[in-house]
Amino acid sequence: MTDGPAATQGKTVAPQERRCRFCETNLSNLVLDLGVSPLANSNLTAAQLQQPETFYPLRMFVCTSCFLVQLEDYQAPEEIFSDYVYFSSYSESWLQHARSYTEMAIDRFHLNAESRVVEVASNDGYLLQYFLEKNIPVLGVEPAANVAEVAQQKHIPTLIGFFGEQTAKQMVAKALQADLIVGNNVLAHVPKLNDFVCGLKIALKSDGVITLEFPHLLRLIEENQFDTVYHEHFSYFSISVLLKVFGAHHLTIFDVDELPTHGGSLRVYVRHTQQTSRPIEDRVYDLQRREENAGLNQLNGYIDFGERVKKSKRMLLEFLVRAKNARKAIVAYGAPAKGNTLLNYCGLRTDFIDYTVDRSPHKQGLFLPGTHIPVLAPDAIRETRPDYVLILPWNLKNEIVEQMSYIRSWGGQFVVPIPSVEVLC
Repeated sequence: MTDGPAATQGKTVAPQERRCRFCETNLSNLVLDLGVSPLANSNLTAAQLQQPETFYPLRMFVCTSCFLVQLEDYQAPEEIFSDYVYFSSYSESWLQHARSYTEMAIDRFHLNAESRVVEVASNDGYLLQYFLEKNIPVLGVEPAANVAEVAQQKHIPTLIGFFGEQTAKQMVAKALQADLIVGNNVLAHVPKLNDFVCGLKIALKSDGVITLEFPHLLRLIEENQFDTVYHEHFSYFSISVLLKVFGAHHLTIFDVDELPTHGGSLRVYVRHTQQTSRPIEDRVYDLQRREENAGLNQLNGYIDFGERVKKSKRMLLEFLVRAKNARKAIVAYGAPAKGNTLLNYCGLRTDFIDYTVDRSPHKQGLFLPGTHIPVLAPDAIRETRPDYVLILPWNLKNEIVEQMSYIRSWGGQFVVPIPSVEVLC
């Protein structure tokens, strides 16, 4: 993640200033309007419930020149990420994903004690800890000091700050260039996209590899994943756009994996363009063609997305109104950023959702932004025995259903809101 534009440090962007963060084209083509919403991870204390709360427009645009899908800038990254509530290590499935990636990367890229792995937006060390166990030198870069401290307690060296060209030059000066740079779910969080990619190129050794994971725009559009849209996600990527972005910085995507994580993600593999020893795999071209066939490189591909989102909102509200009229108790599971987009867009507060639960002690005892739904520990569900549990991090539904399967003992049922309302038997 990088520093925000000087002109947008915590203030509203006027329409005439709205430009594509890659190619600088004026942004005017609106894809989705989710109304107004608070920052998705700005959970509140009880005292803050009595204070004014700031809401920002949540609108998605597509660039008519390069077709990068993106939001307007309303807050500087320093205001969003400097003290963060998301800790990656509280998801068992995500930790397993990290372990599997480590094994793959070590084998495929022949990493050893002479190599260096750098992760940008390294969070609490959830990934680098597994490379460290293999005696491979690591370095994390993480802007949230409270999260970086947890990684440092695991003996993972971590630079506290936003990654970009300046940070990369500092790494080169200290002989900290990387054989492998990892960026998992960070690319969407970058407002200064060109600065970030420039930093990747500088920090990468001449024969090194970059891997980046991010939610796939194609899956977001096709499967109605509108709750993935929130202010921390500045951009939404197709591989077609990223080929342009990396190409502009003399970097080449040579392979891609389609992953189930976060409702459908891509992992792209990137090298220096002049390093031709890694040929471009057919998977890259195949995926590019699929995106073109889906209309992602033309405005028509986005026309009906907003209407489908409105329909999903109505379906969820209709289900919840019927349940409440039948005197059913409804709670939620999880306090993810995507859940706050869903709840605020649909206007769901404690008149529908009694409370939500989350495994992270950093969120327990707080209240969700905008809706003011209390966040409790998971044991509350066993104690109150609700009829329905609405799974907000629906991308983790299998893990959550397994953890909370005991609700079926009193007839409780799980509800998944995306891509449409589904009650799990």
